Amino acid sequence: MIGLGFVGIAFGPLASAANDTTPGAGLPDDAESVLVEEYQNQLPSSDGTAVLILYRTSDGSEFTETQLEWVQGEFDPQTMMPAGGANEKFTEYSSLEIQGEAFVPPARISEGGEAASITVPLEATDNFEITDERINDMRVIASQGMPAGIEAYVTGPEAFVADLGNIFAGADFAILGASVLVVATILLITYRSPVLLWVPLLVVVVTDAMAQQVVVPIAEAAGITLTADNTGILAVLVFGAGTNYALLLIARYKEELLVLDDRRQAMRNAVKGAGPAILASGGTVAVALSLLLFAEIEGRQALGLIGAVGIVMAMFAGLVILPAALVVFGRGLFWPFIPRVGGNNPYENGLFSKLGKAVSRRPVTSAGVGVVFLAILATGGLGTKTGLSSTEVFIEKPEAVAGIELLGESFSAGATSPSAVIVENSFVEQATSIILEVENVDEVNAGDSTEEFTQLNVVLDAEPESALALDTVAELRLALDELPNEAIGLVGGDDATALDQRQATERDQALLLPLILISVFLILIVLLRNLVTPILLLIAVVGSFFAAYGASWLVFQNIFGFPALDLSVFILAFLFLVALGVDYSIFLVTRAQEEARKLGTRAGMQKALGATGGVITSAGILLAAVFSVLGVLPLIALAQVGTIVGLGVLLDTLLVRTVIVPALAFILGSKFWWPRKELAD
Repeated sequence: MIGLGFVGIAFGPLASAANDTTPGAGLPDDAESVLVEEYQNQLPSSDGTAVLILYRTSDGSEFTETQLEWVQGEFDPQTMMPAGGANEKFTEYSSLEIQGEAFVPPARISEGGEAASITVPLEATDNFEITDERINDMRVIASQGMPAGIEAYVTGPEAFVADLGNIFAGADFAILGASVLVVATILLITYRSPVLLWVPLLVVVVTDAMAQQVVVPIAEAAGITLTADNTGILAVLVFGAGTNYALLLIARYKEELLVLDDRRQAMRNAVKGAGPAILASGGTVAVALSLLLFAEIEGRQALGLIGAVGIVMAMFAGLVILPAALVVFGRGLFWPFIPRVGGNNPYENGLFSKLGKAVSRRPVTSAGVGVVFLAILATGGLGTKTGLSSTEVFIEKPEAVAGIELLGESFSAGATSPSAVIVENSFVEQATSIILEVENVDEVNAGDSTEEFTQLNVVLDAEPESALALDTVAELRLALDELPNEAIGLVGGDDATALDQRQATERDQALLLPLILISVFLILIVLLRNLVTPILLLIAVVGSFFAAYGASWLVFQNIFGFPALDLSVFILAFLFLVALGVDYSIFLVTRAQEEARKLGTRAGMQKALGATGGVITSAGILLAAVFSVLGVLPLIALAQVGTIVGLGVLLDTLLVRTVIVPALAFILGSKFWWPRKELAD
């Protein structure tokens, strides 16, 4: 009945519409760029935006007379400006009027004569459909009647919003489809049963759908805006964690079916045996995710909130709904490999049992080789570069980004998104002089004003949101401190927003990374009731993170050609990998602790490795594959998070959990559980 309730909420009348909201800055209210936006909302042009039309010769040569006349028009002595140019193609969209008629300023020609830009002022709108429709229309109009040898690009702030929104449109469906395919394939390989795979798969699909709906009112109540990248990562978390819990439970259930006739009792024993590990695993991830609520950037708060909710629901489904579904269908669900009482457990003398014996013979060598291997991989992260410009965040660049890059080759690199400086009217002249003295400032133009303040538009000679642009904004803010104390002198705009995000990220990392480690450590202490094992497991998972981080940076540089890591990658990858990676050691160590009560530490660890090796390896490979699903969206940040977490999970699964942790147990014996004394060597 509970499962049917899940289905009803997930797919019934309570289901909410898909969320295609694109990610925003999400900065705190006291961030300087946010304060500038508040001032901009008071300006006469606060309801305006713009599109830039770039015309450029295909070969980079100077416009011919025919091409130039088509782009710019002919000089009209009555208006004292060019007329009949390409700018007049866009008058129906313009929000600017002169003498009661819509007007678009004539094209501006580059110094080299190879490019022209037309600025089309528009009325701002929060309706993405309107934005998308008029950008698509302008892209069609831009090339109509265009002479041969010219290329047209529609770019600028409004076009960027449209292209980014289209990337996230349908993102949930793409991630869901890829996740289902990955999970179904691995479950089929793991169970070798065309029947069994459907039960955990359907439970996880329903749990994800349920989570996607439940988090919406929770986020609204908390005043947090959800975006498409948040909900996409939620799907990956629910699929990855939910399937991992299913693999662990089903493996334990299958073991119990080999010794018990009553499948209900077998399931009770399976839940009793696997439940603590699942609860500890899910609790670790949920608590770590919930710590993101202390982040300064709203997008991270949203991810922490919905991620924690999703993990709790995955735990509930794995311990309540899945067991009931498995018992209902009986043993035949495992066809054609149906477990019978008295049957042999294939894991007792399998590959991982043999590996455990090999490691037990040379534990010091095994642990040493494993640690050295992780250290070598970690060195790949030396010299890591962080921070992507706005044109570098896409794997496949949309037209708006391509246009911005080409515009920067012919005009000032920052012309597409000038910084906005808000200054009191009485200090405009002084502020202008100060700004012009800052290196990499190309020009300063006075914009809109009120009775109290003026906006100065500052064009930087730096690519938007590049490291140079952010450093220049920081210098601008420092230089404007020369104004009298009572004067307003604030720097905003896209570059300033990116700088505020970088500074907020640095503060988040300084606060959250220690909190994540402390929370995981405390949960391990509560679960294992000792000190040595939690310390060793935490050190091992942090080591695997830095190894994955270093190996991934080499991949990003030498294979994918990524110029740098996105600002959010380090903190998110650390969170996911530490919280999820330690799960596999939890699965192993809780079973080893159970066996150690009967066999002793060394024999118990060897048996636990043999019993759990196959299922944990399948779970690790599955989770790595599910995180790779983030690559279906052409955003470098998600691809980087997916790669680091995927490699880290594989290292945790195939090296840390199978070699390093067992080797440490073999070396320490009963001291592995210190200060507990009831577990013998």
